[in-house]
Amino acid sequence: MLHDKPRDLNIDLCPGARLLGLDVGAKTVGLALSDTTRTIASPYATLRRTRFAADARALADIVAHEGVGGLIVGLPINMDGSEGRRCQSVRAFAANLLKTVDIPAALWDERLSTAAVTRTLIAADTSRRRRRQLVDKLAAAYILQGALDNLANG
Repeated sequence: MLHDKPRDLNIDLCPGARLLGLDVGAKTVGLALSDTTRTIASPYATLRRTRFAADARALADIVAHEGVGGLIVGLPINMDGSEGRRCQSVRAFAANLLKTVDIPAALWDERLSTAAVTRTLIAADTSRRRRRQLVDKLAAAYILQGALDNLANG
């Protein structure tokens, strides 16, 4: 089931189950994992997108291997609060993924997550090449941490 708020996941999550954060892009999917207490998000990997079926299988393998009980999917809402084509694409990706991976998922507003991560990497004097390698999984961790903080305060 796809929830609009992470707090709605609490009903469906088993104790000790981890959350997997997804930053879905056109070419890659950034991934981040929570700890079992769902307190801290850590960058996990960047999945280079190919065909959807292959991407879904790769994500299903990660879910099974890492003990993931739920997904947090970054929703790229426009700055004015409206939803554009990218939101439709991410919603479709999440809905289709849930047909393959039978766990609960929630959407999380990811506005400015990539920009915030990129600014931090620039401030740390990271090369462009290294930023390209890191930005997607760090953005996923940024998204997941926001959702985890929301769950903790709810």
